[in-house]
Amino acid sequence: MATPHQVSMYGLREFPWVRAGDRLSELIPQAIQRNGLTLESDDVVVVAQKIVSKAEGRLVKLSGVEPTREALDVARRSNKDPRLVQLILQESGSLLRVVPGLVVAVHRRGWVLANAGIDQSNLEDNADGEWALLLPEDPDASAQRLRFELWETCGVEAGVIVNDTFGRPWREGVTGTAIGVAGWPALIDRRGARDLFDRPMSQTVVAHADELAAAASFVQGQADEGRPVVLIRGVRPRSPNGSGRDLVRRPEQDLFR
Repeated sequence: MATPHQVSMYGLREFPWVRAGDRLSELIPQAIQRNGLTLESDDVVVVAQKIVSKAEGRLVKLSGVEPTREALDVARRSNKDPRLVQLILQESGSLLRVVPGLVVAVHRRGWVLANAGIDQSNLEDNADGEWALLLPEDPDASAQRLRFELWETCGVEAGVIVNDTFGRPWREGVTGTAIGVAGWPALIDRRGARDLFDRPMSQTVVAHADELAAAASFVQGQADEGRPVVLIRGVRPRSPNGSGRDLVRRPEQDLFR
């Protein structure tokens, strides 16, 4: 009888509320233990960007933001708070589209996403919308640091992915996307491999970290689920480790902008 390939995903319940200065490398092992699990080598720890940003102090109070003339103009065209637009401009390299209710930006790190990834949901004491959360300054560095600290704490070498939810051109809805990767392949190059009929593959490069980020996002949820960390077990790719930067298409290869 054939043995099926199995991949397991564990959404860690009862994860504590994260605030600036908290050490995720302490909170995550504690949550793993509370959920009756242990961290093993070759596990992948997928961490929601939101708790990484909170721990790193990326929360901004809008009352302290002074919009520029450009921000006021974009705010008028997008019907957005000028102070929020100012943050979008500060986090962006350029803007691609401005329409009522939406600003599509090219983030300084190269991602194309709504509002430069700035979020105002699931923030404590934010009923008045006066707080905004920025993406981590360097998600790859965040992932690398967390991986090293988990090794120090748990004594195992696990992969770490920082994920966020992005919209996609020509597709409805948002999905999980890897913005930081450490100790794990970001891309798996299948060019040169043979298909089932021995035909060589010439184009296929798999966005492996994005696939795991999307799978984890399904477990994490998007509203009040409270599961920002997912442990993935049973994935063993034979490819070099990469980074979130590997997933960003270079401008000279972009056929759509």
